[in-house]
Amino acid sequence: MKNWLLTVLFLLLSTLLLFAQTKKPLKITGKIIDSADHQPLAYVNVTLKENAKSLAVKSVQTADSGKFQLTIPITGINDYKLTLTYIGYKAKTISIKLDKPVNDLGDILLSTNSSQLKAVAITASKPLIKQEIDRLSYDVQADPQTKGQNALDVLRRTPLVTVDGNDNIQLQGSGSYKIFINGKPSPLIDNNPSNVLRSMPADVIVRIEVITTPPAKYDSEGLAGIINIITTKKTNNNSYNAVAGARYNNVFGPNLNLSATAKKDKLGISGFVGIGQQPAAPNHPSNFRETVGSTPTILSQQGENAAHGNSVNSSVQLTYEVDTLHLLTGVFDYFAGKYTRYYNPFSVYSVPGGNILESYNLLTNGGYNFLGTDAGLNYEIGFKHHKGELVTFSYRYNYYLLGQYSNVSAVNRFNYNDPDNNQQNDASSWEHTVQVDYVHPHKNLTIEAGAKAILRDNFSNSGGQIATATGFVNDPTLINNFNYKQDVYGLYNSYMLKITKWTFQGGVRAEHTRVNANFSSNGSLLNTNYTNVVPSLSVQLNLKGNNSLTFGITNRLQRPGMSQLNPYIDKTNPQIINTGNPFLTPVISHLFELSYNKISTKGSLNLRLSYLYTNNSIIPVSKVVGDTLTINSYENVGQNKILRTAVNGNYMLNNNWSLNFNTGIFYVWISGVYNGQYYSNQGPRTNTFLNTSYKLNNDWVVAVSGGYNRRYVNLQGGSNDYKYSTLSITKTLKNFVLTASGNNLYASHYSFTTYTKTNQFYQINDADLVFRNFNFSVSYKFGGLNANIKKNKHGINNDDAISTGN
Repeated sequence: MKNWLLTVLFLLLSTLLLFAQTKKPLKITGKIIDSADHQPLAYVNVTLKENAKSLAVKSVQTADSGKFQLTIPITGINDYKLTLTYIGYKAKTISIKLDKPVNDLGDILLSTNSSQLKAVAITASKPLIKQEIDRLSYDVQADPQTKGQNALDVLRRTPLVTVDGNDNIQLQGSGSYKIFINGKPSPLIDNNPSNVLRSMPADVIVRIEVITTPPAKYDSEGLAGIINIITTKKTNNNSYNAVAGARYNNVFGPNLNLSATAKKDKLGISGFVGIGQQPAAPNHPSNFRETVGSTPTILSQQGENAAHGNSVNSSVQLTYEVDTLHLLTGVFDYFAGKYTRYYNPFSVYSVPGGNILESYNLLTNGGYNFLGTDAGLNYEIGFKHHKGELVTFSYRYNYYLLGQYSNVSAVNRFNYNDPDNNQQNDASSWEHTVQVDYVHPHKNLTIEAGAKAILRDNFSNSGGQIATATGFVNDPTLINNFNYKQDVYGLYNSYMLKITKWTFQGGVRAEHTRVNANFSSNGSLLNTNYTNVVPSLSVQLNLKGNNSLTFGITNRLQRPGMSQLNPYIDKTNPQIINTGNPFLTPVISHLFELSYNKISTKGSLNLRLSYLYTNNSIIPVSKVVGDTLTINSYENVGQNKILRTAVNGNYMLNNNWSLNFNTGIFYVWISGVYNGQYYSNQGPRTNTFLNTSYKLNNDWVVAVSGGYNRRYVNLQGGSNDYKYSTLSITKTLKNFVLTASGNNLYASHYSFTTYTKTNQFYQINDADLVFRNFNFSVSYKFGGLNANIKKNKHGINNDDAISTGN
């Protein structure tokens, strides 16, 4: 009912606004470029004044493309002058006569002020954070301290995103979100985000978009929104450029990467490849569990754990401009990795007072491997007599495989009789997607519509053996073959309307989902169908002085992903096992947000207030069976509410000293019934990041940063706080960039603790992290470019299957 009310409200509002346009405003557009190299100039101050009174009417800054647009109401005054100012360039004033609805000034040249450049340094600051109507954009290329880092490090600096001590990612305090690479998701990232993002160098990232109120053209999945990592850079004609880099970290090992772009006439190519090797870095985790009741028991585990392996991460995009109205784009991504690990805890099972019931040394050797391929084709058609009208046809194929294995044995046994065992699991998915999108701009109204079909097959094949007197034999309790087919069919219609200072964006998306699942090992079946209607509405008001207010409201959907559904029972630790839940159901959230944004030549500031409500949430849960075994899984049991405030921005303190900050303070309420017990938990959380950098001269930059994340608030418990810091120094030498950094210099190890408390038991899990580490990197740029590669404006974005960051 709420969905339909929001839909009706949006349609009524759109109708009223369309009828309100009795007078069409006047528009002034243009593009500011450098007179020497004809490259666009971003963040030039453009001020419109009345000729007669020299009174400022409106002011804006140019976008990254150098383009600007001013919109003013009709007043009867036609004579104006346009003033352009940019530090390091000569100011320019242009007299204009507004005698038609749209006044396009074309390319406007600005020339450098050589005398000014000799006297002072350029102090204009390109904003790191930019507020758009439905998203925040973090400009990674404009942040000097990201040199030599990886994508996971960059996410720690991104507004509204939290990365904890175990490298789990959350968006706006929620573990339900989607991660895109260049506007499209990858099942590999969904199931293994930390490893994939750690292998991606920050040098290839242009910006990160945090889409908090996704428009209707995006699939409805991701309760808290979408994290879109953009790696595609603008490239030029009949030439190429490239960046080769090498990085070494004493904990995470070496990494080599290459990114390149090139264009020859109508054919363009861009992409990157990175390879990494992670050495074994031993740490010492521990577990403690105490049961309550008439016969309380205590489990204590302490031991050593380490993993090592190799990974490769690559992406390539080809474009072919058939003519000015037809564009063909092909994309291919490849991810792969193989890791081995060992875990050797000493386990003691006792009663309070110290009497030991059983004890043993566990020797676990195993590992995992992953493989992902993604191939897509887009065909875009323009229309000669209607600029901006587009039809795009898209197809995408995706394959993902995650294999796990473990060999578990016990020595030094005391009253411990469980047999040694081996386990294997292969989880894979195939996905085919077809999509058509249509865009129709009409004056100040843009209409979009489209249709999409996603056909998925997910498989999990599990097996295991136990030791007997005559050798290892198959264990029927460890065999489970699971097939989960999910088909999603979607339609959407969205509108964007611009009226003077106002921008309205809204739409509706309808999705029908069919699920067919079976457990071939026991013959169980699961068949279900459901339909969701998801409305969204965003409103932006542009104020004087480059200020804006933005309001958004949307519903979002969470479908359980394979990592949550997989019934594979992981017995790597026989006392604390992990398994999925194939009977999870989808979840719907409701999000409201209000933000204020200000941009100046000194920096930017963004203030945000949001409220997220979710019922029947999919959350991690734990229970104890027989006083000896902890089972971790997932259930639809939580009612979750998050009220959040956030402050993000950057500021130039002087010509050489800059400050970058983002902080979120939020309050969490969570409640639900699991295993016969009602749970309720609440409390404040925060994630704060602060970075400052200082230019010693044109070649050297010193930077210091730090972050603090207050504890998790979970249904059955929480965690301790987490803090981190980095000191770095960067040297630029012609085409070379050299960076050295030290992370968390004050501590060699850090214990990230999570705890669970129920009426059955109390459990503490300590993850011992190798905390202090050093990073050295070098990159080299070469090549030269002149014109941009054309990109498809639309393509396939399968954001409908969950990423988890719990």
